[in-house]
Amino acid sequence: MDDPYQNNVNQQGIEGGEYTYTQEGSGPDGYPYQTDYPQQEEDAASDATEGHDEDDQMYEGEYQGIPHPDEIKEARRAARLEARRKARMATQQEEEDDLPEQYEAIMEDCGHGRFQWMLFFVLGCGLTADGVDGFVVGFVMPSAEKDMCISNADKGMLGLLVYVAMMVGAVIWGGLCDKMGRRKCLIYVLAIDVIFSFLSCFAQGYGFFLFFRFCSGFGIGGAIPVAYSYFTEFLQMDKRGEHVSWLCMFWMLGGLYASFFAWGIIPHYGWGFAIGTEFQMHSWRLYILMCILPALAGLVGLYFMPESPRFLLENGRHDEAWMVLRQVHDTNWKAKGEPERVFTVTNIKTPKTQDDEFIEIQSDTGTAFQRWTVRHITMLQQVMANVMSLSAPEFRLNGLFLVIVWFCLAFSYHGLGVWFPDMIKYMQFEEYESKVKVFHRERVERFHFNFSLVNQVHREGEYIHDKFAEIEIKSVTFEDSLFENCLFEDIRSTNTFFENCTIKNTVFYNTDLWEEKFKDCRMENTTFLHPKKGCHLNFHEENDIVIYMVSFLGSLAVLPGNIISALFMDKMGRIRVIGGSMLISAGCTFLLLLSFSQGVIICWQCLFYGINVASWNGLQVVSVELFPSSKRGTAFGIMNGVCKFAAIIASFIFAAFIGITKIIPIFLAFSALVCGGLLALKLPDTRDKVLS
Repeated sequence: MDDPYQNNVNQQGIEGGEYTYTQEGSGPDGYPYQTDYPQQEEDAASDATEGHDEDDQMYEGEYQGIPHPDEIKEARRAARLEARRKARMATQQEEEDDLPEQYEAIMEDCGHGRFQWMLFFVLGCGLTADGVDGFVVGFVMPSAEKDMCISNADKGMLGLLVYVAMMVGAVIWGGLCDKMGRRKCLIYVLAIDVIFSFLSCFAQGYGFFLFFRFCSGFGIGGAIPVAYSYFTEFLQMDKRGEHVSWLCMFWMLGGLYASFFAWGIIPHYGWGFAIGTEFQMHSWRLYILMCILPALAGLVGLYFMPESPRFLLENGRHDEAWMVLRQVHDTNWKAKGEPERVFTVTNIKTPKTQDDEFIEIQSDTGTAFQRWTVRHITMLQQVMANVMSLSAPEFRLNGLFLVIVWFCLAFSYHGLGVWFPDMIKYMQFEEYESKVKVFHRERVERFHFNFSLVNQVHREGEYIHDKFAEIEIKSVTFEDSLFENCLFEDIRSTNTFFENCTIKNTVFYNTDLWEEKFKDCRMENTTFLHPKKGCHLNFHEENDIVIYMVSFLGSLAVLPGNIISALFMDKMGRIRVIGGSMLISAGCTFLLLLSFSQGVIICWQCLFYGINVASWNGLQVVSVELFPSSKRGTAFGIMNGVCKFAAIIASFIFAAFIGITKIIPIFLAFSALVCGGLLALKLPDTRDKVLS
């Protein structure tokens, strides 16, 4: 409130032509004082102040401990700013608390309809591509190892590096999608997979093929954490469990797609072409080309999809989020025959972000390259900070439980996924070995072998003036035998070896019998003309269609489990689905002790996959619901990375016991499932949880 006396004094000073500075206070004697300074002429004033700066002049009140008026104004201004800051913080905290509820209300107003189903099929293509990539290497390896002369050690390295790449890709892309955006990261993920998978089709050397498959795995490894985070943020609470479970079904479709086309394409070796002797395009390369199509379809579909509005709100992009939500609203209600319904939301609360600091860092940087460097370094720092924040007390216990459940489930599933087909192969090998024909000390002279030799062992034989022409020698071993004055012409061989043999005056013409086929042999006057160097395919043995059929049936068996789990996910709750599925699956593992034939193993495999898939669906639903939106992709990426790590360990452990014992692999799978199932029951049920 203004002082009337002070106003009167100021007015008199102005009217009298005098400048009066008035300040009321207490002097040294305790009495109010008032000082009047007579107005000076302009010249006199300038003379008095000549050579002096106003800033250097001392305020008279300083001698008496009286604050300067400017200091008083500054203190009042600071107090007002502090009060405003506290009010903003209180309002902002309230808005942050209200955002999940408001967002849920908006999604309920938008409804569930055409937009979510379009996004469902687009993301489904991306998840199908991830499922396909999990099978590609295993299916093409029998052909690729022959085509590119891959040793057993290199073959194991290829499978290992692809899974390592997927593990690293899951963690990195999961973290980046919380900072770059779900849609943008998923586009990068699918583009990398398409480009490098396409290049791997034409790689003639093992080194390039390994590099391209590694890069492809790094890309597609991010599909699962990004796609689930993306889709979840377009769903209302009562639709999340069911529809995220339906989305899980596309991974099964990826297995069906990969198995079906492997069965139909790879065995047809003639479905290809060659350019000279250096470039070979065989059927397994065409198969990889076919496996690119799901990722390509998803990439095209993402071009027409918007960014997640929840991500936009979390990053302060209010207007863009509003436009996306209006698009979802209008698309759904127009499809339902109510185009007149208006999107009534005008204001959406947004949480505080670090964008201002981020933009300031970029704007203060000089060249474009420096800005690019600072931008990406800052983004990586934010991703790492996001990862470290998951160790906060509110996430620590549930996060640890979730990691252990993911590891146990992946260890048992992928371990048995390796054990089933390898056990079938071992049984086929044992059956084949039981039918081997053994010839001991036979002597064959001046004979023309014009028929194929299959599954035979010849010990201490003598072959004099014999001719082996235009035949196939498959799974034949010659031990301690003598070949003298013989001719081998136009021979195709598979798994054929000469061990500790003596070969004299013999000609090998246009055969694939070369150095690696002869072990500890003595050669005298032996000639090799026009040898077929390299590796050659024999699809009758290397590409047994039983393996493709096993993978196809295993993927198909998942369908009933997927449907049941999707229908009961919201009714029973996520935790009961996860725990019940894992514990019932653990009981099924004991049935594997009764597997004494290929058919029985296939039946138990289908039963196990059909029951176990429910736990995968429930675990993925919980993983996207348990963590806040700003950390959802990061947390899911870590979980999926743990899954790939468990798959790597399990594949080595379970494969090591093939042909040795069944008990240890079955016991390991049983223990992991029981441990994970019991621990899953300790997780919070997120069925009625609003996305935080």
